Amino acid sequence: MQKVLYPQREEWEKLLERPDNGLEDVYDTARGILDDVKRNGDAALLKYTRMFDGAGLKTLEVTQNEVDEACMQVNSDLKDAILVAKQNIETFHQSQKTQKEVVETMPGVQCWQKSVAIDSVGLYIPGGTAPLFSTVLMLGIPAKIAGCKKIVLCTPANSEGKVNPAILYAASLVGVDQIFKLGGIQAVGAMAYGSETVPSVAKIFGPGNRFVTAAKQLVSLKDVAIDMPAGPSEVMVLADESADAAFVASDLLSQAEHGADSQVIFVTNSEGLLEDVEKEVEQQLQELPRKEIAEKALANSRLIVLKTTDEMLDICNQYAPEHLIVSMRDDELIGNKVVNAGSVFLGNYSPESAGDYASGTNHTLPTHGYANAFSGVNLDSYMKKITFQKISAFGLAKLGPSIEVMAEAEQLMAHKNAVTVRLKKMEN
Repeated sequence: MQKVLYPQREEWEKLLERPDNGLEDVYDTARGILDDVKRNGDAALLKYTRMFDGAGLKTLEVTQNEVDEACMQVNSDLKDAILVAKQNIETFHQSQKTQKEVVETMPGVQCWQKSVAIDSVGLYIPGGTAPLFSTVLMLGIPAKIAGCKKIVLCTPANSEGKVNPAILYAASLVGVDQIFKLGGIQAVGAMAYGSETVPSVAKIFGPGNRFVTAAKQLVSLKDVAIDMPAGPSEVMVLADESADAAFVASDLLSQAEHGADSQVIFVTNSEGLLEDVEKEVEQQLQELPRKEIAEKALANSRLIVLKTTDEMLDICNQYAPEHLIVSMRDDELIGNKVVNAGSVFLGNYSPESAGDYASGTNHTLPTHGYANAFSGVNLDSYMKKITFQKISAFGLAKLGPSIEVMAEAEQLMAHKNAVTVRLKKMEN
């Protein structure tokens, strides 16, 4: 990790640069595969599954027998842990439901909005070096709470045509309707366009590598909605001398092990803490099974010392991290001043992995600086808002003249007339 002591503000932009996500290099590949899937359906899906996953499948859909068999393979401790996570995620997302509220903007003019679930959604679940069964919970549970009628899940099979048992167990637990052995670009294409076997959906959710990210961006241009722009995982830790260096190092490494293109940023106002964290990172790194992956991510990462808490907050809001950990004395006060972050973890005993798995918040979050404009996945991600209004004759008599003046100023005389004919009718 690169150490930087007291950088000037004009240096921050360069210092906070993320690794190149390489999307430009894969757009042409993604576009070609998507076009093939759109034209040739299942034949193309089976071809690319064989080509990229080494799985010579005859059928794409996971059978109920396969789900039942997978559920038997998941050990009881993991099942218990998943059930705890499920309950907490349900509790948190249930709390996001809103009630209809009718607002009278002026006498005789009533406005309100209604939340309606998106009819069909597709969940993409990575299944490569780290099969993310936790993402099944994070995406499937709010879809069910929202009331989505159709929930489709795509996840890659291994070379033997098998899906990770924990993924199938979690999918069964949350009530996914159909599961398909599909990964990568072809999975995104299947959910966007549909095929003989895979139904198309209205919105696609879920993280993935740069190929998946490029495919999601391409299909979102005109074919289907997506949850958000996404990229490699990242964390920023703000810490002062009250922090525990071992805790901080463990949080940095928990993100670094996600992938070689992940990034971790440590920001402190204590040079002594920086030295301690650097030592802890090196020691803990040696014990990680995914050491080589974490080492590559650490090469893109920074250890930064700044003078003041205000500077630390400013650099955080400039970076807009996917995950932010605040290990400082006044963690809640500081957290309230954060305006750009996907998910915030306050205090020494709130590891980022709690949000990844079981505290209840959603771990599908904006990356690559998109937290300055995007929210993480939440209940509203699965809903659309329809606005309503009801205007009485009395209300239109009061509001109508303003509409007429505005419409005429925009030279939209039919708009004006829609009010005028009503007002004249009321005069008779």
